[in-house]
Amino acid sequence: MSSLEIYALIVCGLILLTQSIYLFIDARKNGFNQWMWGILGLIQAPVPLIFYLIIKRIRKKEEDELYDYRDY
Repeated sequence: MSSLEIYALIVCGLILLTQSIYLFIDARKNGFNQWMWGILGLIQAPVPLIFYLIIKRIRKKEEDELYDYRDY
């Protein structure tokens, strides 16, 4: 392996690890299944992160609408 390939593997590993840690911590904070999101974050990037952010936004929007109806 050349030094460029080694650096690329290290960078990819750091990206996957960082994404996984972020997904795990944020999922636990927001009531999602943190282990599932953490493992998905280790498998590939950036698809799990994009899906998580979309699902999080949809869930937040639904909760806000629910609380708006309770005010009436």
